[in-house]
Amino acid sequence: MVMESCENVLKNASDERFSHNRELIELAQAGDEKAMESLITENTALVRSIAIKFRDRGTEFDDLMQIGTIGMIKAIRSFESERGTAFSTYAVPLIIGEIRRHLRDDGLIRVSRGYKKTGMSIMREKNRIMTEEGREASVSELASIVGVSMEEAAIAIDAVTPVTSLSDNVYGEESQTYNEVIPDRESADEFEEMTDRIALSQAIGKMPVTWRKIVLLRYYRNMTQQQVANALGLSQVKISREEKKIMTFLRREMA
Repeated sequence: MVMESCENVLKNASDERFSHNRELIELAQAGDEKAMESLITENTALVRSIAIKFRDRGTEFDDLMQIGTIGMIKAIRSFESERGTAFSTYAVPLIIGEIRRHLRDDGLIRVSRGYKKTGMSIMREKNRIMTEEGREASVSELASIVGVSMEEAAIAIDAVTPVTSLSDNVYGEESQTYNEVIPDRESADEFEEMTDRIALSQAIGKMPVTWRKIVLLRYYRNMTQQQVANALGLSQVKISREEKKIMTFLRREMA
């Protein structure tokens, strides 16, 4: 009876939270600024958890938070509650995409004027050799002519090489874009990991209180079944049986 009561309380709380979010989203989509601000505030932790993953990419963390918030706003404006998807799950790829787009398009490494000047000299020599001798000059040869090391020559060449956008076509206007032919495994892994964590958190939130305590003690504090049993005043056999039920529940919820 107590277990059923706990489940009902958790379910009602989850339903109320979903209804609250849906109402705020509808208001925000209708232009209500206060609703938009409330949603952004409530989901700041989600943006932060994603931004942390990109903090070593050369962009200030505060900037990452602002960019991630832009992704959150886009998610709010385009979310459709009728699809039955949790808003947090829907928002994750948009936030990640916004941050990664910034890092690709605006977070490019700034190269010194010296390297650019050297690069232009190397390209002139490269074109001269091609015109006069009809062959491609090696990097080591060009470095020797200009009077720099191979490493400096490589950096200088890269400094004057036009950046190719992932949205550019590979072979012409009718061909695929670089974004379509280059697999973005890192982005896929980040999205999959983040959505798994969110789905797991939501699933645990639906559990009875006793199950949540077992999960906390067993998998977050690394306690043995016997230690958990002692802490909760139950038998080890009871913990083992409940743990099996928990695994079955999580597999169903995560499917």
